[in-house]
Amino acid sequence: MATLSGEPRAAPRRDWRNPSTWHLRTRLVLVAMALLVAICGAVGLVSYASMDLFLTKQLDTQLDQASGRARDFSRPGPGSAEGGRPDPLEARGQRVGTLNARILNETVSSAGFLAEDATRRSLSPDDDHVLLALPPNGVPVDRTLSAGAYRLTAVQAPNGDVVVTGLPLADKQNTLSSLVWTMAVVSAGGLVIIGLAGTALIRRTMKPLEQLSEVATKVSRLPLDAGEVALAVRAPASAAHPGTEVGNVGDALNRMLDNVSNALEARQKSETRVRQFVADASHELRTPLTAIRGYTELMRMTEQFSPDGQKSLARVQSQAERMTTLVEDLLMLARLDEGQPLKLGDVDLTQLAVETVSDEKVMAPDRTWQLELPADPVLVRGDVAQLHQVLANLLSNARKHTAPGTTVITGVTRSADGSAVVTVTDNGSGIAPEFIDRVFARFARADAARKNPAASTAARATPPAGARAGHAAGATDQTPAPPTAEGTSGLGLSIVQSIVKAHGGTVEVTSRPGRTEFALRLPATPPAA
Repeated sequence: MATLSGEPRAAPRRDWRNPSTWHLRTRLVLVAMALLVAICGAVGLVSYASMDLFLTKQLDTQLDQASGRARDFSRPGPGSAEGGRPDPLEARGQRVGTLNARILNETVSSAGFLAEDATRRSLSPDDDHVLLALPPNGVPVDRTLSAGAYRLTAVQAPNGDVVVTGLPLADKQNTLSSLVWTMAVVSAGGLVIIGLAGTALIRRTMKPLEQLSEVATKVSRLPLDAGEVALAVRAPASAAHPGTEVGNVGDALNRMLDNVSNALEARQKSETRVRQFVADASHELRTPLTAIRGYTELMRMTEQFSPDGQKSLARVQSQAERMTTLVEDLLMLARLDEGQPLKLGDVDLTQLAVETVSDEKVMAPDRTWQLELPADPVLVRGDVAQLHQVLANLLSNARKHTAPGTTVITGVTRSADGSAVVTVTDNGSGIAPEFIDRVFARFARADAARKNPAASTAARATPPAGARAGHAAGATDQTPAPPTAEGTSGLGLSIVQSIVKAHGGTVEVTSRPGRTEFALRLPATPPAA
């Protein structure tokens, strides 16, 4: 993402523990998968319960039949074992695994089951208490014996004995286990297939929203804060068709962009008219200002004035020169706003710094001017006249708004990425914190006279001697300005920023009491001329 000024904005961090930060398609897929898991689980439970009920009924039917055969066969007859009581396991039709036992006088007299080889196997004595605990009511129950899990039933025989019959539960349990595994594998495979297909379908369905997001992102990266802006980005027709939820959003986004584009065009036309007016007015003012300065100088040389008249005439000439400087600054800003091409050439910043600082030494010998330069020249491609004005404005700014004795250090270095860095640092009182954010704005001056007409008249009649506002032109704080402080227009730092920006560079300011630094960075490869 980016701000309207084109500055990148850090993307929000996604916390996977917080579902609200997930992608919408991720949440839709997960919700769909959760519903499918719930449906599969419900179907599995119902299927398992139905199959368990069916198998139990089937087993109970078989158990009832086996119990009837055992009960009928256990009637005493000639030649029967144990005093005429035959063994129920010898009854016809009993399948492998069938368990039979006879309980006589609350004692298990015989108990066993048919093994895989159709031979009789005895139960463990530990199983007797399980068999004795069965009520002789013919109701089937599940019990675990030494031979495994069984479905058991106990009935009263005609001779008074209790006959216990059981069928193994292994077949039923194996069938249910197979059902569980089959449903688990089929459900898992179905979830994978449906998850992949659902992801593809949801991604395709969400594509219009992604297109709208891309359009909004492109618009957010456009430099809409200044200059001529061609806002030609629009949502595609496929994502802006009214009638659907996404289409309504896309159509609303396009109508909003149309409104913003019209507003930007109107703003640009208004700014263009204002710039043209300023440029024309400044150009037209140069001639009368030149005439005023010329006639003032002529009067001083040819006419005799009283001391007060001499002072008044000097003030006229001083204000004319000040106004001429203001007009020249306005013309410079107008040319920069129009984007006039640079006259590129090789510029030695170290030599430029030496020359500019030497000029300032002559104008303000009561400051300490220092240079911090590398051993090798620092060359850049740029407009030598404009870069000279940048450095002159920064040094002049430090001279005008610091007290005598202030140390001003000018440094030139080459950074690791090849760009050139020029710094102007002083140990003055610093810039007021509430003013530093607008220090590069045009006409940025903390001038109380602008709010008080009477004070304004007095301020125009006498040289500015107010408090310092820091390095911004005209800013104020509680430190009295030096006697040599000059009135400023508030355009010097704006010109610095515009020239550096035209060279593809940046300028920054940091300030605290006792240290203020302006740092400008020029790229190794400037924009084309």
